[in-house]
Parts: sequence; structure tokens; C-alpha cells
Amino acid sequence: MATPEDAALAPPRLEHFAHLQVDVAAPVVLGHGPQGLRRVVPILGGRAQGQGWTARVLPGGSDFQLFRSETMSELDARYALETDAGDMVYVRNRAIRSAPADVMAALMRGEPVDPAQIYFRCTPGFETASQSLAWINERLFLGVGMRRPEQVLIRAFTVL
Repeated sequence: MATPEDAALAPPRLEHFAHLQVDVAAPVVLGHGPQGLRRVVPILGGRAQGQGWTARVLPGGSDFQLFRSETMSELDARYALETDAGDMVYVRNRAIRSAPADVMAALMRGEPVDPAQIYFRCTPGFETASQSLAWINERLFLGVGMRRPEQVLIRAFTVL
């Protein structure tokens, strides 16, 4: 017999929230520190599209990267969206990207790589003062990503 706890503790479902195309510049390499290789990738712009809304990625954000090993990096991107309705949305997207060492090395050199060889998962967070999008302040999101030489593609999903 099902209990109220069974329903409350059921595995979460995902619902598509947005598709983001983030245009990026060449990385600024800060060098190897005690935790690994650090890079900063400037965000130049891009587009986002969700159900019933579209937005542009504003230039000026950055993706702060820490390569902990030859096969794994931690990403922390921060940038802003402006919807076509004029609403502003702050985005902070944390991710883990891992791949075999040779694939990761090619990616770091800015070469195209087969996205099927890369594990790229993220936890984007969205914050806004917009009344029409206020619900995003109170939800968790998960995403998958893909890196192209001059662009990052993200599909973000609301955790239901």
C-alpha cells in the first residue's frame, strides 16, 4: 500500500526549461595553482529560448574553469540574460566536464571534439526580479552541455 511518504520521496521528473547558446572568446590561462590549471573564458553573447520566451545572453560574463586533472574540469559560469520582454535574469551555472585525456587535451586546444565522448553535466541556477518569471527563483535545474570551439550549448531542465 502506497504511503504519503512514497509520493513525497518519488524520484524527481525533469521538464525542459531552456536551450542556451553561449558565445565565448578564447580562454585566458591563469596557470597551474595548488588545485589545478585555472582558466577564465569570457562570455561574448548568445541566445536562450524557453517555452514562451526568448532572451539574449549579455556580453560581460565569464566561465571560471578549474582543470583538476587531465580528464576532469569544474566550471562556474556567471552571466546575464535579457528576455525579449525586457526582463533580466542572472545565471550561475556550475558544471563538471570529463573525458579521456586525449579528448580533453583537444578540447583545451579549442579543437572540435565528438560530444559523445564528453560527460558534461551542470546545475544552472536562475534568479530574476521579473514577476512573470519569479517562479524560477524557487526551483532547481539540471542540465547537459556541449562545447564547440566558440560556443557552449546547454539544455536546462526544471526538476519537478
